[in-house]
Amino acid sequence: MSASGGTKAIVAALGANLAIAAAKFVAFAFSGSSSMLAEGVHSIADSGNQGLLLLGGKKAKRAATAEHPFGYGRERYIYGFLVSIVLFTIGGVFALYEGYEKIHEPHALDNWYWPVGVLVFAVIAEGFSFRTAIKESNELRGKQTWSQFVRRAKAPELPVVLLEDFGALVGLVLALGGVGLTLATGDGIWDGIGTMCIGALLVVIALVLAAETKSLLLGEAAGPEQLAKIREAVVDGDVVTRVIHMRTLHLGPEELLVAAKIAVQHDDTATQIAEAINAAEARIREAVPIARVIYLEPDIYNEATAAAGADPSKTPGGV
Repeated sequence: MSASGGTKAIVAALGANLAIAAAKFVAFAFSGSSSMLAEGVHSIADSGNQGLLLLGGKKAKRAATAEHPFGYGRERYIYGFLVSIVLFTIGGVFALYEGYEKIHEPHALDNWYWPVGVLVFAVIAEGFSFRTAIKESNELRGKQTWSQFVRRAKAPELPVVLLEDFGALVGLVLALGGVGLTLATGDGIWDGIGTMCIGALLVVIALVLAAETKSLLLGEAAGPEQLAKIREAVVDGDVVTRVIHMRTLHLGPEELLVAAKIAVQHDDTATQIAEAINAAEARIREAVPIARVIYLEPDIYNEATAAAGADPSKTPGGV
């Protein structure tokens, strides 16, 4: 997994979640807090998610084969989608169920200092993990807002870790609120309500992650800036006069396929066209290094055909 895959952020989150999960289960055993149980399961689910992301990154490094000629880069998208399913089922649905049970059969907390102490520890550990994810993301985010970064990132790992850590921190605040209100009122129903809120939060985050990774699985094109660079790099003004239409597709977070029909002069020789295509490919790779698979088809540009508009059945979405 490349640096842009956020390996450091994943490892930091994994270490934090394993330590926090153990502490939460200990607190649940001594206090009987359903919020602690839900948070413990949440941390276990998050730990499994980070393991899935690391496994996806490892599998994505496999070399291309005859059966998979474009390689295995999309493995990272598949495992990112699995993370959203795990977070939804194990984290969100379990917390909703546990909260429902606690509301219907509330009981006071025993040894309240256990859950409070663990929650404070967890906030510190999750804060460290969240800070690491933010630092790595800022290196790639540029001028994008956080919502734009999550929506547009082609590597799924950092958005997943960011949303998981954000959800964990908010969940910890909700758990503290549930425990605090239970202690203040002596009514265990507040612990159940806090747990329900945690479950609802995790379900929402899981749905957001599922939508984003589904888009990556379906196949996303290069971003606007990359498209502009590719179009500029293709045209040399001599042999290659324009891009008639172009398609791009991410084969993985760091691998882009470029397919374009380019206009050449009608009196150019085959040698001239072949040399121009080779030069154009070199310029594309220099402008956009992740453009590793490039197919350029020469054609004669026709003004009348262009004026009539593109045929969607032949070149859907052409640019």
